[in-house]
Amino acid sequence: MKIGPKFKIAKRLGAPIFEKTQTQKFALSEARAGKRRKGRPGAMTDYKRQLIEKQKMRFSYGISERQLRRYVDEAIAHGHQPITLLIGRLESRLDNVVYRLGLAKTRRLARQMVSHGHITVNGRRLTIPSHKVDIGDTVAVREGSRASGLFTTIVDDHESAGVPHWLSFDLKKLSGEKKSEPTYEPSETLFDPQQILEFYSR
Repeated sequence: MKIGPKFKIAKRLGAPIFEKTQTQKFALSEARAGKRRKGRPGAMTDYKRQLIEKQKMRFSYGISERQLRRYVDEAIAHGHQPITLLIGRLESRLDNVVYRLGLAKTRRLARQMVSHGHITVNGRRLTIPSHKVDIGDTVAVREGSRASGLFTTIVDDHESAGVPHWLSFDLKKLSGEKKSEPTYEPSETLFDPQQILEFYSR
C-alpha cells in the first residue's frame, strides 16, 4: 500500500503512527505546532474526530480502506465486544505477528518479509501478509532465509522484552508461537477504536 509522506501524514493526524515519526524531532515539532494552534477558534466535529482516529488505525497497520472496513464489519457481526475482536484481528495479521515477534523493526519490513517468502506458518511458507495467525500456530523464519542479511544480526539486536504476552519466541530457532488472543490495552494504542466503530456506523 502506497502511503505518501509519512512525516506530513503523522503531523496532520497528530500522532507518531509511523516508526520514523517516533522521534524527539517529531515530538518537538508537534509541541511547537500545538502552541501555534492554541488560539484557533472552532471545535472539531465528531465526524472529523472519528475520521482522524480511523486514519490513525489504518496507517498504523498499513492496511487499505477496504481491509479495515471488512475487519470492522466482521467485529461488529461476530460478538458483543467488537473493539476486542477488531484489535485481535489486526494484531493477528501475519505481518503484524512477525513485527511483534521482533523479526522486523517495522510493520512495513515485516510485510516485505512475508511477501518475499521468508516466513513460514506451521512449517509452510506463506506470502500473504493479511493471513490470520491462530492460537497454536508457529511463525518462523524459513530455513533457507536465515542466512539473509535481514536476519544475520537479529540475535544481537532482538529485544525480547518487546514481545507481547500473547506470543512466545525462541531466538535460537527464530520461531514464535501464538499462545492466546491479543488484548486491547488503551495505553498502548495511538487511536480510539470506539471512535472508529462509530465512524463506520454512521
